This record gives sequence, structure tokens and C-alpha cells, in this order.
Amino acid sequence: MADQGTTEATEAKTDAKPTERHLSRADAKCSVEGCKRPYRAKTYCVTHYKLWRRGEIATHKSRYKICSKEACKKPMVQWGMCEEHVKAAKSGEVAA
Repeated sequence: MADQGTTEATEAKTDAKPTERHLSRADAKCSVEGCKRPYRAKTYCVTHYKLWRRGEIATHKSRYKICSKEACKKPMVQWGMCEEHVKAAKSGEVAA
């Protein structure tokens, strides 16, 4: 009986669809148009990956939620604003 279970498992493995072959990291290029550097992560090279992490690539959503105030890239804390803008809103002041 043990032989039947192993042959069924072997047959199931051979019936599986072949996996797609992916390019190695050295062969795959950055997804930003015109960039020929190999990618590091998220289909971006080292330079563009750093920009993505900071939320500075316009075509891609930022990694973290950032402050809703214009030109402020600090992490969001409360009410859609960074810590500095939340403190200013609570005190009634205008933050820089």
C-alpha cells in the first residue's frame, strides 16, 4: 500500500505545469524607462528603489503613508498629517 501512495504522489508532480523561467537579477533590468541597471527589488535598480521607498517616483505609490500637506514627505502619524503638522494643528499655529 505504501508503494501506491508514492506512485500517486510522483504522478501528481509530473502532471504539474512547468514553471516559467525568470531572468537572473543580473540579467533583469530596472523597470524605469531608459534605465539599464540591474534591478534590486520591486523591479527597480538601487537608485530607483531608494526613490520608491521615499515616495519620490510619481508613477508609483509611495511605500509608506505620508503627510497630506503639500511638499511634506514625512510619515503620517494622525489625521493624515506628520507629527509636526499635527502639533501645529492642535496648537492652532501654522507649520512650515
